Amino acid sequence: MFTTLKNAFKIKELRKKIFFTFAMLVVIRLGSQLPVPGVDRTYFARWFAQQTSDAFNFFDAFTGGSFLNMSILALNITPYITSSIIMQLLTIAIPKLEEMQRDGEDGRKKIASITRYVTVALALIESSAMAIGFGRQGLLQPYNVINVLTVVVAMTAGSAFLMWIGERITENGVGNGISIVLTINILSRMPQDITTLFEQFVLNKPIAKAVVAALIILAIIIGMVILVIILNDGVRKIPVQYAKKIQGRKMVGGQSTSIPLKINTAGVIPVIFASSLMQLPIMICSLFNINGTGFWAEILRGLNSSYWCNPARPIYSIGLVVYIVLVIFFAYFYTSITFNPLEIAENMKKQGGFIPGIRPGKPTSEYLTRILNYIIFIGAAGLTIVCIVPYFFNGIFNASVSFGGTSLIIIVSVVLETIKQIESQMLVRNYKGFLND
Repeated sequence: MFTTLKNAFKIKELRKKIFFTFAMLVVIRLGSQLPVPGVDRTYFARWFAQQTSDAFNFFDAFTGGSFLNMSILALNITPYITSSIIMQLLTIAIPKLEEMQRDGEDGRKKIASITRYVTVALALIESSAMAIGFGRQGLLQPYNVINVLTVVVAMTAGSAFLMWIGERITENGVGNGISIVLTINILSRMPQDITTLFEQFVLNKPIAKAVVAALIILAIIIGMVILVIILNDGVRKIPVQYAKKIQGRKMVGGQSTSIPLKINTAGVIPVIFASSLMQLPIMICSLFNINGTGFWAEILRGLNSSYWCNPARPIYSIGLVVYIVLVIFFAYFYTSITFNPLEIAENMKKQGGFIPGIRPGKPTSEYLTRILNYIIFIGAAGLTIVCIVPYFFNGIFNASVSFGGTSLIIIVSVVLETIKQIESQMLVRNYKGFLND
C-alpha cells in the first residue's frame, strides 16, 4: 500500500488528484465545526451525554462528530446513503428504473439525478424532525418558526454540499467520493476512541496489567482487520467454458473464464440495515422525548446495544440474537435483489457458455443459487463476528467506543478499493506511455 502511494506521488496527474482529495477533506472537517445559527450547542452536548443508547453514537460516528457539534454538516451524507439504498431497491421493484439502469451511461445519469432529489427530500425531512423535536426540548432559543426554518435550511444545504463534494472527489480526485467522505468521518473519531481505551485499560494500571491490556486490544483490532480483508477479497470462482462456433471462415470461442462470486456479496449493507432497524424506535423516542415505561421500556432496552452481553442483565442479550438474525436475513435479501442466477444462466446459454458438468439453463441457475446460498451464509457469519465483537467487550468490560465493527468494515473496504483504483490509474498511464513511445 505504501509503495503504491509512493509511486503515485511521482506521477504529476495522480499527485494533483490526491492533493485535490485531501483539500476537499480539509473543507469537510472545517465545516463540521461550523455551528448552525440559533442552536444552543451546550444544551445539545448535555442532552447527548445523558443518552444511554448507542443509536445516536452510531449516527455521530458516521457524521464525524458533526452531529454532536450540531454543525451545518450535522446530517452529513447519511441522507445520500439512504437515498442510494432506496434507489437500488426501487430499481428492482420498478420496471421503469430497471430499464434506465440498462440504458448505459445515460440511464445511470438519470438515476443519479433522481438520487440527488431524493437526498434533498430526505435531508428536509430529517432536519425538520430534528429542528422540531430538539427545538421543543430547548435546542433552539427562542423556539420559533424563523429558527426552525434556519436550522432546516442550513442542515439541508450542508447535506447537499457534502453530496456535491463527494461527486467532485469521484470526478477529480481518487476513489469513490461518497465512500471517502464517510471514511474520513469515521477516522476522525478514532483518536478519541483510542484515548478512551487507553485511559480505561492502560493508564494508571500496573505495568504488567497495562501491557497485557494493550496487547489484547491491539490483537483484537488486528484480528478484526484481517477478517475484514479476507471477507472483502474472498472470491469463489465458478469456471465457465464457451463452446466453439464458426463465424464466416473462422472458428471462434472455446475460451475458458470464470464468474467471481464474492464471499461478502452484500458488503456492509446488511449491517447498516439491521442496525438502522434496531435503533429506529430508540431514536424516535429520544427525538420526541417519549420515555418508555413498563413492557415498552424493556423492549427499548433489548433493542439498545448498550445492554447487550451484560452478565448482570442477560435477558437484554435477546436483542443481540435478533440483530444477528437481521444481519443474516438482509445479507440474503440484498443479494437476492442484486444478483439474479436465472438471468446469468440465460445469458450464458445465449452466448454458448456452460459450467463444466452442469447443463445450461435451469440446472445452471439452480447450481448458482445453491453455491450462492452457501457463500452468503459464510459472508454473513463473518460480518456478524466482526460486528458483535465490540458489543461483547462493551457488555463484559464496558469498553464503549464509537469505533465498531461497521466502521471497521467501511474503512478497510474503502481503503482497499481506493488503493486498487490508484493502481489501475497507474497501470493505464503506463500503457498510454508505452503506446505513445
